[in-house]
Amino acid sequence: MKSFFRLSSVLLIALPLLFIGCKTTEPAAPENKYLVSNSVIGSFTKAQLTTQLTTFDPTLASFLRNGIKVYKVIYKTKNTDGAEIQASGVVLIPDVPSAVPMVSVQHGTIFDDADAPSNYNPNTEASTVGALFSSLGYILVYPDYIGFGASKNVPHPYEHRESLGTACLDMIRAAKELVTQEKAQWDERLYIGGYSQGGGATMALQKKIEEETGSEFNLRASSCGAGAYDKTAFMNFLINSKSSADAQANRFYLWVLLTYDRIYKLNRPMTAYFKEPFATQIAATKERTTITVSFDQILTDTFKSGVKNNTDAAFMAAVKDNDVFDWKPRTPTRLYHGDADVTVYPFTSQNAFNAMQKRGATNVQIMLFPGKNHATAIQDYLLGTLSFVLSTQ
Repeated sequence: MKSFFRLSSVLLIALPLLFIGCKTTEPAAPENKYLVSNSVIGSFTKAQLTTQLTTFDPTLASFLRNGIKVYKVIYKTKNTDGAEIQASGVVLIPDVPSAVPMVSVQHGTIFDDADAPSNYNPNTEASTVGALFSSLGYILVYPDYIGFGASKNVPHPYEHRESLGTACLDMIRAAKELVTQEKAQWDERLYIGGYSQGGGATMALQKKIEEETGSEFNLRASSCGAGAYDKTAFMNFLINSKSSADAQANRFYLWVLLTYDRIYKLNRPMTAYFKEPFATQIAATKERTTITVSFDQILTDTFKSGVKNNTDAAFMAAVKDNDVFDWKPRTPTRLYHGDADVTVYPFTSQNAFNAMQKRGATNVQIMLFPGKNHATAIQDYLLGTLSFVLSTQ
């Protein structure tokens, strides 16, 4: 979703106000536990960035402030089976005299490895808006996720809560080691955010940080946009209701189903889920299959009945294991969603807000954008995130 990467001038003017002049004591360099290797894949002056960004969006280029250095990072994390695996990401460090915060951005759905952040190809998020934000004065961390970059030869665990959260957390840890190694100036504040798949990944990451890392991080805010946090409700809706016939949205839904079938070792034939001719097509092209009917229309009656009547316990247990909505965050958290979103339905954010409130969370807000769909709410999400981060300073 390349529209994700365009910001309004209001956002760009205000961003430099976020991160001014904090200091931190330089720590002794420890032995790296997560960082395997790093390489500088780009070092850009302000003038060079201006030339690059002008071809993408001249308005963005006018707001550049500093040069940046771009590192590709290889680090250790865990795959879906718990085995150690090397994954990758990119870290952008600004050339500034003062200490700045770190922001971990969890990217939205990509299908092609060329779009992975660590490849740093032209007109991708990391090389455009990422470069701009870093130039404005803060450290950006972009995990590729498992299945892209250094781990591109293994399947991507699409919308798998545990592995997404783990890969993102370990990437931040590797970035922390890189910052220490390179003697960059980080003021130890950490912000996290992401939209769509990135929204769900951000929520999974936040839960891990809060529940598993103790005082390791100074997490200041979490901004989650249009994520499918309540997977159980979402799957029930898709299977029992009419959905949009949008081919891209159907690829998302298909990828989730295929991922859970694989990771949870259900290993069913495609005919267990899908009617013909869809079963044969999906067996051949998997999540890239083009489907232009409501998702429920491609599913077998037996499968739909098993979900509706709660007799397909194995499949629904896999879905439930990926719920990340019913818990009590401590960190200031905002849930953003367009109320006309028919790709990731807004009830997922509403359900998360309701569940968190019920558990006594006091730092969670929901922001619904009237009339906005999955694509058109992105600009509102970015501006809302800016306002939110400013309020947490």
